[in-house]
Amino acid sequence: MLYLVPTPIGNLEDMTFRAIRILKESDLILAEDTRTSAPLLKHFGIEKKVFAHHQHNEHKAVAEIIRFLKEGQQISLISDAGTPAISDPGFLLVREAIKEGITVQCLPGATAFVPALVNSGLPNDKFCFEGFLPVKKGRQTRMKQLSEEKRTMIFYESPHRLLKTIEEFITYFGEDRQASISRELSKLYEETLRGTLAELKVHFENNPIKGEFVFCVAGLE
Repeated sequence: MLYLVPTPIGNLEDMTFRAIRILKESDLILAEDTRTSAPLLKHFGIEKKVFAHHQHNEHKAVAEIIRFLKEGQQISLISDAGTPAISDPGFLLVREAIKEGITVQCLPGATAFVPALVNSGLPNDKFCFEGFLPVKKGRQTRMKQLSEEKRTMIFYESPHRLLKTIEEFITYFGEDRQASISRELSKLYEETLRGTLAELKVHFENNPIKGEFVFCVAGLE
């Protein structure tokens, strides 16, 4: 059995009872960064073998993990925060496990884009999740395509690229497009800012840019 186990995006109280039980019952835990996962596992008294499983080694590691699963081991995959495979490693392993007839279960739990979307006040009956836009190749092409998108769009962005992304969104979506930016979700300094792209640009030009950001942009009316 392969389990995908969500971990808190900030507040440890968001860890579920089931997630703790599954991790304690696992023969092996795969973690995006063992240094990040160690404090979490220690906090919940989870003492298991932990191997690193990240974007730089996941292609090489898949075959061996599949072998362990076929031998009957219960393996759990966690990311640094949130649900594995959502803008994090996991997809390749899940695909191969399914091909090999191995049972895969993803537990419900924390993920950043859902509370950000609900907090945004933008339409959420239909939406598209874009995650991180390409940094270079294909970035402008994708933005041009999204300029015709009618659903609310959700993006992840890092602090050092936030202002640049806002400026690019203004270019492709227009400065009056409504948007919402959430940062530090579930943490002490959680904040959600709403307004036009132009208003959000002015705010972040005049205030510190810290934390990880979820960017929701209204679709074309």
